[in-house]
Amino acid sequence: MPDLTTTAVFVLEIDSVEIGSFRKVSGIESETEIIEFKEVNKEGRTIIRKQPGNLKWSDITLERRIDSTQKLWEWRKEVIDGDIDKARRNGSIVAKNSRMEEVGRWNFTNGWPSKWSGADFDAGANDVACEKVTVCHEGLVRA
Repeated sequence: MPDLTTTAVFVLEIDSVEIGSFRKVSGIESETEIIEFKEVNKEGRTIIRKQPGNLKWSDITLERRIDSTQKLWEWRKEVIDGDIDKARRNGSIVAKNSRMEEVGRWNFTNGWPSKWSGADFDAGANDVACEKVTVCHEGLVRA
């Protein structure tokens, strides 16, 4: 019987190595800019034509519970230290179902962490302490 449960886990792989699982991922999208121009048709009427322009991709934001691993921070630190060439990596966002079977994969190229956010700590709150990382990249494809 197929697993009808919603997606349970999102995994970040960098250079084919799993570096963490996440509870929330956003920004898996691409867009083609639209170029509009006027053209006069055979009847002498002006019409607006639309052509595809540049392809662009959104930054990917991943959020997870803070744990003892520091892989995300170490990757971000490469950018902070000015070693952007070392920080650029190919990677994947992998969606897994409740049985931990892969149900979707999006591969990105030349990604690097442009932002890292730690948790907002409040001893009186019942929230889970989370960290976020934003990865910018130069291309995204559904595999």
